[in-house]
Amino acid sequence: MSVEPIATPPGPWCPDPIRQQRADYTLEDLLNLPDDAPRVELVDGVVQVTPSPTLGHQDISFLLRLWLHTHAPRDLRAAQDVGVELTVNTSRRPDVLLCRAEVPSDRSLVRPDDVVLAVEIVSPGTRRVDRFAKPGEYAAAGIPFYWRIEQDPVHLYAYRRGERLGPPRRAESGSLTSSRP
Repeated sequence: MSVEPIATPPGPWCPDPIRQQRADYTLEDLLNLPDDAPRVELVDGVVQVTPSPTLGHQDISFLLRLWLHTHAPRDLRAAQDVGVELTVNTSRRPDVLLCRAEVPSDRSLVRPDDVVLAVEIVSPGTRRVDRFAKPGEYAAAGIPFYWRIEQDPVHLYAYRRGERLGPPRRAESGSLTSSRP
């Protein structure tokens, strides 16, 4: 009987530290990530792992997607957790989005001109980015509408892209209420 070492599989995927430091990841790299890669966004060439959402966050996301699916015009489709190409080295993954219905179903990354609405549900770890960075990024990419949903209590802030480049103007806000049977 012989003893041979058991091959240990490599650890889970993580970004190359040298490429992270150089900030030279591109959208092409995102499309070629291995199957075991975590949920990520690409920001100015740096891969950022996004935290797993909470159950409450997922409840809001699901109910909003269902509502949009039911009420949006037929030429639009509601989706969850799909990447949006903002620039050659930046992509974001809105929690919910409305995109043009003709976008092929096999896409995991869509162009900003296919997106009508991007929605972010604010979590403790994403407050600053969801409130300050993402509205301007989505507007600069040409996405006409951005909704930010705050939790506890649930509150919706709706923004519309203005004629000038820069952060979108706050259009209106309102409280969301939910009734459960």
